[in-house]
Amino acid sequence: MFSFFRKKKPAPESTPVAAPAQDVQAAPAEPPVTVSAAPAPAPAPAPATVPPVAPVVAVADAPAISTPPPEPEPAARAGWLDRLKSGLRKTGSSITTVFAGTRIDDALYEDLETALLLADTGVSATEFLLNDLKRRVKEQRATEPSQVKALLQDAITDMLTPLEKSLVVGEYHPTVIMVAGVNGAGKTTSIGKLTKHLADAGATVLLAAADTFRAAAREQLSIWADRNRVEIISQQGADPSAVSFDAVAAGRARSKDVVLVDTAGRLPTQKHLMEELSKIRRVVTKADVTAPHEVLLVIDGNTGQNALAQVKAFDAAAQLTGLIVTKLDGTAKGGVLCAIAREYPAQGRPMPVYFIGVGEKLEDLQTFKAREFAQALLA
Repeated sequence: MFSFFRKKKPAPESTPVAAPAQDVQAAPAEPPVTVSAAPAPAPAPAPATVPPVAPVVAVADAPAISTPPPEPEPAARAGWLDRLKSGLRKTGSSITTVFAGTRIDDALYEDLETALLLADTGVSATEFLLNDLKRRVKEQRATEPSQVKALLQDAITDMLTPLEKSLVVGEYHPTVIMVAGVNGAGKTTSIGKLTKHLADAGATVLLAAADTFRAAAREQLSIWADRNRVEIISQQGADPSAVSFDAVAAGRARSKDVVLVDTAGRLPTQKHLMEELSKIRRVVTKADVTAPHEVLLVIDGNTGQNALAQVKAFDAAAQLTGLIVTKLDGTAKGGVLCAIAREYPAQGRPMPVYFIGVGEKLEDLQTFKAREFAQALLA
């Protein structure tokens, strides 16, 4: 879900502002929807109307932490849960078969351990879940494997709950969101879907095509800009950091709510590209001393434990603030979210999962909820 504020903060005096970018492609159909600032003394307006399949946006006249936004219609969220269950079937089927027997014994726990490891839950998370599960079984005096399955669902929910977090848009103007990821993870497509959700919620969005390393990336992002009727900063052959700087400056000058920066897809082993990502972050901060406000990593759910290695590498290079996990519908390795949940408290903070995706359609990218994920995984 989003939290969306309309009240604008004044820009810091020390923040340099660059001239607008050289090559700005505007939408061919209609101009972007504008969002006017609400007067300070006025009461908070009612929540904006959001399509039932899109992440919910709460509109409030407040500069700080949001109140929980309203939930979408139960029927719409139920439809999403059905798609999530279908997407996680490859992961969940190997786990749920463990509970097909009639006894709770050491063999059940051994089979469950194997199933969790094969789902790429990771050694640490698997050990934690098994110990937690045995404690719950003892406390609840469970006697049937079906009861153990329900208790495992609760244990997974509790483990994943720290990953839930609202994406706050509008506390800063513009809210600058950098998006990174390896090639093929669905980075640019996720940016396009996120742009659509934001635009539908009434936010004005500016895209920055800073993936100059791959020519097709600019074209792909331009298509999403046309579809969503938003502006895009794109400079052929330009330095990615320069494009990012110009985009942030243009976003400030044009009073945009959000600037989404698409960075080059890269592998953690490509040192020069990882250094470029760090440089983009530094240059964005020069354009706005408070930015970037979010640095999101798009990871492919099919990569399993390698996804955890990606999170660590990109976090070291760009100081990640959250994740978008895609392609969970094609993998038997969906347990990697448990591995991430277990790893990042050890790093001193959780690593929020803002969105998960189980398909190519717009409605297949939705906000992450621990209880829904656990229910779908053990359906």
